[in-house]
Amino acid sequence: MGAARWIAVGAAALLLSACASQIDLPTKEAGLRVRMQNSAIAPGNGGELIKADALQPGDILLTSVATVSSFGIRLGTFSPVSHAVLYLGDGVVAEAVGTGVRERGLDALVDDEQMVVAFRLPGVTGAHVDKLRAWSHSQVGTRYNTVGVMLDAPFVLNRRVCELPLIPGAVRSFCVSGFATVQLGASRNDQFFCSQFVLEAYNQAGLPITTTDPRWVSPADLLHMREGDVPSVASSKPLRYIGHLKYNPPPTITADGATTR
Repeated sequence: MGAARWIAVGAAALLLSACASQIDLPTKEAGLRVRMQNSAIAPGNGGELIKADALQPGDILLTSVATVSSFGIRLGTFSPVSHAVLYLGDGVVAEAVGTGVRERGLDALVDDEQMVVAFRLPGVTGAHVDKLRAWSHSQVGTRYNTVGVMLDAPFVLNRRVCELPLIPGAVRSFCVSGFATVQLGASRNDQFFCSQFVLEAYNQAGLPITTTDPRWVSPADLLHMREGDVPSVASSKPLRYIGHLKYNPPPTITADGATTR
């Protein structure tokens, strides 16, 4: 009984800490390499702080904020981000939040969030931007996909088995899709949560980021679609890191009980 319990605990720990991996075959420049999914996102990890004028319409902003719901999403997805936003240009963003799809100022977003980091899909043209803006404008007021978010909670945990190290990417994608088909089938596609909205905007613009159903993709999945990372969900092109518009490191507690940053 004791051994069985330890095996069960070990298996649970392995699933909870599951980290997708990718094997890169040898090239002339490098030998065989195994890369692991990376959640590091602080500017100190090779990043930089940028101003708003570094953004371009169509950029994807991933954020986190010091709220219980944000912490719950980050904990559940093992990710430092909990929200995805579409930058429309001219200091305006579009996002799906609890009250529905809305547009608001970039400055207000940066003021509200603890962290805002920008990524860019290569190949975005002026025609794509026009379609992104037009579709986003048309969706203002569309209801939030509450059912999709509720169904996503067990899916996030169950899909960890698909992300165990050394599982090939194609098998990983097939596994995630299988769980999603069963567990997220009741989710609506005429209402949106944040990452679903961003992906659907790109679909409507004729430049899909992934062929995966937007209802199956979280902000954490978008983060791992960046260049140099290992995606859990296959993307058409890796997202390019642009920089951090804001970064407040999480507080730490010192030996004497004081809280610092």
